[in-house]
Amino acid sequence: MKDQNELKAYGWNASLEAARKAAGRPDWIPGRVMSEQRHLYQVITSVGELRGEVSGRFRASARGTGDFPAVGDWVVMEARPQEGSATIQAVLPRNARFSRKTAGSRPDEQVMAANFDAVLLVMSLNQDFNLRRLERYLVMAWDSGSQPVVVLTKRDLATDAEARMEEVEAVAAGVPVLAVSAVTGEGMEQLEPWLVPGKTLVVLGSSGVGKSTLMNRLAGKTLALTREIREDDARGHHTTTHRELYLLDSGVLILDTPGIRELQLWESETGLDETFKDIHDLAESCRFRDCLHRKEPGCAVREALQAGTLAWSRYDSYHKLERELAHISKKAGGTPNGQSPREADRKFGKSVTKMMRARVKP
Repeated sequence: MKDQNELKAYGWNASLEAARKAAGRPDWIPGRVMSEQRHLYQVITSVGELRGEVSGRFRASARGTGDFPAVGDWVVMEARPQEGSATIQAVLPRNARFSRKTAGSRPDEQVMAANFDAVLLVMSLNQDFNLRRLERYLVMAWDSGSQPVVVLTKRDLATDAEARMEEVEAVAAGVPVLAVSAVTGEGMEQLEPWLVPGKTLVVLGSSGVGKSTLMNRLAGKTLALTREIREDDARGHHTTTHRELYLLDSGVLILDTPGIRELQLWESETGLDETFKDIHDLAESCRFRDCLHRKEPGCAVREALQAGTLAWSRYDSYHKLERELAHISKKAGGTPNGQSPREADRKFGKSVTKMMRARVKP
């Protein structure tokens, strides 16, 4: 049994209490979602850990999968502690969310994690190293509303760690980049500024990059099973099968996620701007305000490409992600007035440029 003060260890605070009071009946109790499998939730509450399901009213009013509880969410529930179960009535406002597009042709949001203070983007320094995938992660991490941190694992296996760190720093400007070995402990002290009791970290990365080993090192014990890397391609084996939130003995909360095989972008507000800040800064010098950086005259981005100061691979990645976001936007909101794909792309480009120019410079 836990009183409500003990929920502070899980991040409960005064603003959440105010939201709880506004959410519904006073007998509904708060809880934090610790794990989820097929819309069945394990929720920590003041009366212990309960198995939760959303109410029929909640299900009927949900606009999409993004409205359903996610791991890390705070919810209010009608509890039946004698049965070890509860009915979830509402999700309290989120201060951060990491989302991706669900599989299929119909655009819908899948919230992978909620209410966290930093996103640890994990990529290994061996054969999993992929800058273009990292850019995709960064777009989504910036849009989550939280601070991204790039953690390069398996430093003990890398012969060119410093060179690869420089490559990452070039595409992740303004983001902390750490190179660590969770096996030997090398570089792990760099994570200490983010290991604050009561704060939540979400760990994201592809299968086999060493997320479970990293988590076990942070916890000082086994939280998740790990398996050795395969000798034929230096890739690790995927071990985590579902998202789960852990409270470590140190007081830090860490949210583990399965290895992501496919990461489709969801709607972006600032993530593209932040991730490709170098391109957006160049775009401020373009002749035309709505320049798409393709064939327009006086394009500063194209001039940088020709001069070799901007890599074509980064430019191609930028346009690929930009078009993907434009496609999601069109699918979600329709294509009004028979607008052509080119016109829709230009409209999206204008919105990005407007957002870029409105940004307050330091």
